[in-house]
Amino acid sequence: MRTLALLASITLMPIAALAQVTVSSPWVRATVPGQTATGAFMTLHSAEDAKVTEARSPVASVVQIHEMKMEGGIMTMAAIPSLPLRAGQDVALKPGSFHVMLMDLKKPIREGDDVPITLIVETANHLRKAIEVHAKAKSAATASDNGH
Repeated sequence: MRTLALLASITLMPIAALAQVTVSSPWVRATVPGQTATGAFMTLHSAEDAKVTEARSPVASVVQIHEMKMEGGIMTMAAIPSLPLRAGQDVALKPGSFHVMLMDLKKPIREGDDVPITLIVETANHLRKAIEVHAKAKSAATASDNGH
């Protein structure tokens, strides 16, 4: 019986650690007519070193993790293979920085829509977990008024 309890505790430890990734203040920028892509923003916090390796959403055919940064005086945006999460530190996904890019949208995103996003997080020991996020769509004006 002790062996079974020990095995269960060893097996469950990494899963408990994975549950320590939290998401706060998720939102998506609402689209305007003809727009086929938009960004999703939030703050991520992990209790241990991990990384976001993938993002998915049923509202878009292509979902990528992007980084915007200045290069030679020009703002560039590109997909990145993963987003590091350092233990105990917040990682802000915000306009002009890291964000989730939703491309080839299947329909317009209207203010107030609930946009489901799944983040795949991988720990340092290569265990993966899906984190379900529900982001509220905001217009550019509403997002700016709220400091986003």
